[in-house]
Amino acid sequence: MTAHIDDSRLTHLLAQGTGEILKGVRGVGLLSGRSLGDAGDDLAQNWISRVLAQHRPDDGFLSEEAADNLERLNKERVWIIDPLDGTKEFATGRQDWAVHIALVENGAPTHAAVGLPDLGVVFHTDDVRAVRGPLAKQIAISHNRPPAVALHVAEKLGFGTKAIGSAGAKSMYVLLGDFDAYIHAGGQFEWDSAAPVGVARAAGLHCSRLDGSELTYNNEDTYLPDLLVCRPELADEILALVAEFKATNGQYQ
Repeated sequence: MTAHIDDSRLTHLLAQGTGEILKGVRGVGLLSGRSLGDAGDDLAQNWISRVLAQHRPDDGFLSEEAADNLERLNKERVWIIDPLDGTKEFATGRQDWAVHIALVENGAPTHAAVGLPDLGVVFHTDDVRAVRGPLAKQIAISHNRPPAVALHVAEKLGFGTKAIGSAGAKSMYVLLGDFDAYIHAGGQFEWDSAAPVGVARAAGLHCSRLDGSELTYNNEDTYLPDLLVCRPELADEILALVAEFKATNGQYQ
């Protein structure tokens, strides 16, 4: 009989274990580039699937690296996973990749963990607090799809912008106080933000769509095109500037 592990500990252990697997695959140096990224995705996905099949066989499951089983729509509890967020960063030896593990109940993340394995840390909903202090005056944006709206917000606030890889890394750097906000408008899916949003909210950060509406998870259409994670005292001002930009340009890009 398998010993029972509560949701909090299971979420943390999944993020920790996945990070160890991925570091091990990369550390031996036998693969590189796309082959390394593909191997990391496959091995991490396989391990997570086996763990959840053993410990939470009745829960739903949604992952970037697995075929979508729409039976999850009838489940109150669904695990939303990105085993390796930032595959390119992982495969090229950078540190801004992450592991995303989230348990979503009735559309909202209740337990979540974001691992930054190269930094040796797992951020978890049950033990996390955002850094308070002076503003960094920096906004994190995407390498591949830097949104024009983020550049507009940064200019109006007098902030700089910096491109970071993983959505999980960008969100956690806001939590750590290295950035004041993460603004995204280039298209994402639920597995890109479920875990980072769960952790960021638990830490006291503001998380929403760019129009200020609530983020909901375990939808039939898993596309979530835009995201704001920021210090709560900046949320109203950033959302007003975003709305101003869209009113003028008709879109965020």
